[in-house]
Amino acid sequence: MKRSDDEKAALVSHLKELHLPTIRSCFEELARQAEQETLSYERYLLALIERELQVRRQHRLERQLRDSRLPMDKDLTSFDMKRLPAKLARQVKSLLDGSFVDRRENLLAFGTVGGGKTHLLCGIAHELVRQGRKVHFRSCGLLVQELLAAKRDLKLSRAIKKLASYEAIVIDDLGYVQQSREEMEVLFTLLAERYERGSVMITSNLPFSKWEAIFKDPMTTAAAIDRLVHHCVILELNIPSYRMEQAKKNRPDPPDASDASAA
Repeated sequence: MKRSDDEKAALVSHLKELHLPTIRSCFEELARQAEQETLSYERYLLALIERELQVRRQHRLERQLRDSRLPMDKDLTSFDMKRLPAKLARQVKSLLDGSFVDRRENLLAFGTVGGGKTHLLCGIAHELVRQGRKVHFRSCGLLVQELLAAKRDLKLSRAIKKLASYEAIVIDDLGYVQQSREEMEVLFTLLAERYERGSVMITSNLPFSKWEAIFKDPMTTAAAIDRLVHHCVILELNIPSYRMEQAKKNRPDPPDASDASAA
């Protein structure tokens, strides 16, 4: 497997033209390994192609994660599943294969502030991205502002079409900040357009009974809920606040009464 300098230069040039940067960077190293292990030409070629594919998959995953805008620290490795009731934990695990996205089902997470709704849905969304699915994360406040700006520029249809390219959209904190009727109208337009066409993953600390305060109108509220729950999975995280639990753990213990009396 000896190569002249001219052959090496030609090989590097061809690999560059073919856009095979990983093979270009490792063919010599793997050639030496193939000689030492007396690998066949086929095994050597297979090792090169596998290395190229491995790096490409990793780069694609990194691009999709950046495009998703998911918080990088909110994946399932940093989520304490032991905090969830057993039934809810099993429900979450059943979602990790992503089949609910294939069925274009929605995923709605309700619960008290600090219970981990955002972290849990982001963790599930991270798993979807690792499976090669296109996901987009936005807080409800930012999303409606972007849609409203698009509407004012007469580009709302274009903005919704762009969002339609994502298999799942995570809308965080629906109802946490009160929005105007006009803002909620553009959000309803998005939900209506995605109905049975793509999954929506929503976190909210407000039950359905209080959603009229979000959408400002009984009929719009009923229509929004109807579209969301027709095909959906509901996660109820009525568990203590994780942040409050951590604060209690980090709080210094009060002085012992016997020590105070002795002093």
